Amino acid sequence: MALDPVTLEILGHKATAAAEEMALALQSASRSLYVKEAADFGVGIADLKGRIFAWPSGSTVFNIDRRLGPTLAAVPDMEPGDVIVTNDPWASKGLATHLPDLHMIRPYYYKGRVVAYGWSFIHFTDVGGRVPSSISPANNEIFQEGIQVPPMKIVDKGEINHDFVTLFRANVRTPDQNMGDIKAILGSLETGSRRVADMIERHGVETFLAAQTELQDYSAAKARAVLRRIPDGTYEFWDYMDDDMLTIHPVRVRVKLTVRDGLVHMDLTGTDPTVKGAYNVPTAGTVHYWLTMRLTTFICSHDRTIHLNAGLYRPMSVTNPPGTILNAEFPDAVGVRSAPARRLQDAVTGLLVRAVPDMMGAPTCGASTPFALAEYEADGARRTVQVVEPMRGGMGAWNGGDGVDVRDSSMANLQNHPVETVEQEAGVIIREYDVNPDSAGPGRWRGGAGQIITVEITRDGSSFLARGMDRLRFPAFGVMGAKPAKLFRAVLNRGRPDERQLTKIDTLAVKKGDILTLLMPGGGGYGDPYLRPAESVRRDVEMGFVSRAGARDDYGVVIGPDGRLDEDATKRLRAEQVRDNIHADFDFGPEREAWEDVFDDETMCEMVAGLMRLPKSVRAEKRTWIFDQAVPGLERAGKGWIADAIPDADAARARLKAAMEAAFGAARAEETS
Repeated sequence: MALDPVTLEILGHKATAAAEEMALALQSASRSLYVKEAADFGVGIADLKGRIFAWPSGSTVFNIDRRLGPTLAAVPDMEPGDVIVTNDPWASKGLATHLPDLHMIRPYYYKGRVVAYGWSFIHFTDVGGRVPSSISPANNEIFQEGIQVPPMKIVDKGEINHDFVTLFRANVRTPDQNMGDIKAILGSLETGSRRVADMIERHGVETFLAAQTELQDYSAAKARAVLRRIPDGTYEFWDYMDDDMLTIHPVRVRVKLTVRDGLVHMDLTGTDPTVKGAYNVPTAGTVHYWLTMRLTTFICSHDRTIHLNAGLYRPMSVTNPPGTILNAEFPDAVGVRSAPARRLQDAVTGLLVRAVPDMMGAPTCGASTPFALAEYEADGARRTVQVVEPMRGGMGAWNGGDGVDVRDSSMANLQNHPVETVEQEAGVIIREYDVNPDSAGPGRWRGGAGQIITVEITRDGSSFLARGMDRLRFPAFGVMGAKPAKLFRAVLNRGRPDERQLTKIDTLAVKKGDILTLLMPGGGGYGDPYLRPAESVRRDVEMGFVSRAGARDDYGVVIGPDGRLDEDATKRLRAEQVRDNIHADFDFGPEREAWEDVFDDETMCEMVAGLMRLPKSVRAEKRTWIFDQAVPGLERAGKGWIADAIPDADAARARLKAAMEAAFGAARAEETS
């Protein structure tokens, strides 16, 4: 049956409202700080094929393309009152993407007939594994990342599975908190069941089922209409993670986008092979939410009336070879899967800037760093784990506006934890929580500034863990004449004799009185910074987003000691300043330029192709060996500079060519024979 537009719109809003009520029920009943305050969870209602058709409009996560089908197929004997649970990336075919995300699915019955599925997940503070909070970039296989839960029933005909509960509690560091969050999910799914029944009672079951399909059809048509605004053609771009922590070499994400009449194909061939660290994304080779987020936000930014459901992704297809960091395979570590996904989103940003510069802004800060504090309880037998803050940077500027400050919501709009709550829950004092001045990319329109936090430890025997640290080497790039943003920095005991600059953190042991400072990067700028009105720069200085030195050096604006704009000095400075390094399109910064002077796109594509011909078991070691031969003096991001490690690019290119021939020549000869 075909629904009339009015009925379809009414049911669309009712389904959205049902999902929003599920979200409110979950958040209000949860136990963990990371759910109650930061809101790292998701809910939705799916059709009979397991595709989301109802999503809360105010969700803090934007991962709409959830495919429940493989998980449902793994537990086929469902009955009323059953609930499936899983966190297994492989068995769920990418529904779960790392172990702390525990997903649950409940079939919704009406008069003995399945009419929909309720879905929810929560990011649990700890699910066991090698380190407190379970996530570490240094984990090198999924067995270190916590308890794995293949799809199974956590509730069987309305009765909780006590065997699962016993096993789960025994393998996590925060069992009581986790069980409270599990009950919050179950309550949320019950709320969804009641609201679905209400809709069916009011509109009828056949109308409700028809709406599931037609809402997705409608969103697919509207999404394609937005994508048609991208000129037909093929666009290529790439970006880098600093490293995979277990090695010191940059990791590249590459994407080619082909657009034809609003149909978009994403080819990820040329992306680096999986790494030993936890920077791998389990996408099962599908059009997956970790791959499509920038396209999702692009569509929804240019059509704010669109219903949020799986129809958004119907115009999209993907080529995603297995064995790359964007298509991980068992038993790869995947805990920090968001970092390579962010690099992909920044690469897609670059593509869209090339294709439709007036419709797309500069890249966001490119780093999200929830950092956790692990402490022993008084008896020393059990650790508590709390996420102190889900630290954020700034968003990118666009043609006509500055980037949003300290609130990068491009991939997840997690909320901050109130300082008072953090100090009550964890053994810390927040000494500083503010805007990080000069962190944003200078431009005619300034990038959004990042956050800064300084935390003092109040108890001995504690340790910090931080995930998602990146942009210590390659900043968010500037667009259309703008400059790059500043780099991420982490400092232990800043301003004291024992001050230490930190690189990526696995587990950082701290003692009472230690002070940790995180300085988040900003978003990229848009347009020539010397075209920014001097009064706007003065206001940025007054508000703390830009320092007086930054105003002078980045914008050519002179601010006096009294905070007033010196117009005459500004005019002279802007007129006299020699600026021969303005980039017409993208300014990637000196580190990327120095790296690509040796490792250009053609060479990197050749290297990846050679590595992918090798057995997976040797790819990471061979990749590291090639880089070590080419650039033997490279230091870790945050400690040294690429330009210093490559004083002679010609010599480095010669060493690279010889290393690749040695690595792949034997393999080619063996294939030929």
